[in-house]
Amino acid sequence: MEHPSTVDGLRRQLSEVGRLAVERGFVLASGGNLSARLPGSDEFVVTGAGTWLDRLTDDDFSVVSLAGDVVGGAEKPSSEWKLHQRTYQVRPDVNAVIHLHPQHAVLLDALGHRIRLISLDHAYYVRSVGTVPYAPNGSDELADTTAEQARVHPCVVQSHHGCSAHAEDIGMAFRRIMNLEEAATATYRALALGDTAATFPPESYAALHHA
Repeated sequence: MEHPSTVDGLRRQLSEVGRLAVERGFVLASGGNLSARLPGSDEFVVTGAGTWLDRLTDDDFSVVSLAGDVVGGAEKPSSEWKLHQRTYQVRPDVNAVIHLHPQHAVLLDALGHRIRLISLDHAYYVRSVGTVPYAPNGSDELADTTAEQARVHPCVVQSHHGCSAHAEDIGMAFRRIMNLEEAATATYRALALGDTAATFPPESYAALHHA
């Protein structure tokens, strides 16, 4: 999935991600939000307030500046637009942010369990997971704490809420959030079997990311 070179392309690719996210059970209806920008741009497109992620059209996206101004598209962006904005502000290398509500990732965090990276794909795509305490939806606190974690971690769990993944392109951001939920599901199953230790070998993880 190559990152688009036009704003229209960003909207089309995000619409496909939204459809797949709902189809695969990572989010219901209008829960979650998606954004992307062209590399180096000081504006990003983000899903509008109340839009169903599996029914997105070009009219369902707002264009927001990094300063926080709506400069085009849908008049009212997602209530979580600040989460996207703050992540782009602290990570100029990031061109896509996906925020969804997958149930295993949220459940494990609520129960006090860390999400373990067990498979090669988990270790490669997710890399590491940050967490932030619960904060009200759309709040500066939620956006700022998530952005701080995004400085270090490619994936962030917002307690009792959802999770986000960011990357240099839309495809990688979606791969990360899919693998995050798969890692959470695998961790849940391991705990159900009584295991509290299984994880991707630390020495292999180090070799994978420092080869």
